[in-house]
Amino acid sequence: MVIMSMGSWYILITKIIDQVKLSGQASDARAKFWKAASVQAGASSLKEGSPFRFIADSGIKATEHHEGALLEQIDLNTWVSMSIQRAVDKVQSRLQDGLAFLATVGSTAPFVGLFGTVWGIYHALTAIGMSGQASIDKVAGPVGEALIMTAIGLAV
Repeated sequence: MVIMSMGSWYILITKIIDQVKLSGQASDARAKFWKAASVQAGASSLKEGSPFRFIADSGIKATEHHEGALLEQIDLNTWVSMSIQRAVDKVQSRLQDGLAFLATVGSTAPFVGLFGTVWGIYHALTAIGMSGQASIDKVAGPVGEALIMTAIGLAV
């Protein structure tokens, strides 16, 4: 449970940082790229390593490398569009890193907590059975401790 919680918090924090960076880069791209004199100048005005720069560079490279017998059967607009779409797909794939882990944790953590609760209640009932006394003070403490696992599982 601790590992799942730490992993979830790590992904949450890194995704927030990524989104803040991406938002700033998007504002920068809107301000610089679309006001540039040419596509090449607009791409060079974007920050190195930015996903927007990667997409622009992919489009520029596709324009420069539209040659060959097979590629001449595909018009330039389609070729550039496909290259840009592949670049956008790569960026989106990178932005979705960790979401499968979050989905797995979100769906399994409550069950792990419930398993801990059942295990704790089982041990509590075994201890009560061995002592031979089933008073409320003998039942409430161990069962209450066992329910903490469900609360932790739901919190994760």
